Amino acid sequence: MDNRFYYVYILSNWNNRVLYVGVTGNIVRRMYEHKNKKREGFTAKYNINKLVFYEYGREIKDMIAREKQIKGWSRKKKIALIEGMNPDWVDLADGWEEDSSTRPARSE
Repeated sequence: MDNRFYYVYILSNWNNRVLYVGVTGNIVRRMYEHKNKKREGFTAKYNINKLVFYEYGREIKDMIAREKQIKGWSRKKKIALIEGMNPDWVDLADGWEEDSSTRPARSE
């Protein structure tokens, strides 16, 4: 059995004005890439590097479908989703590189 998890996530910028929805198989690596602007594109251009929401599942197809679903939502609905998990909009990835115990689940 594959113990891998896949993640759908929402990033924002420092003042929570811009939202970005993505999907990945390695959220720790992907957050490193966002925070250090390792890839050109929308998130690097607009300094979108604060993880404000994530959820995970075992099937990549389910996470891709969830990403598409969330991308289709209104901003108001996305904010409600974020605030259900993270009402203070803190960076959920803060400290992941320094302390692996704060990372999200990776296997069972």
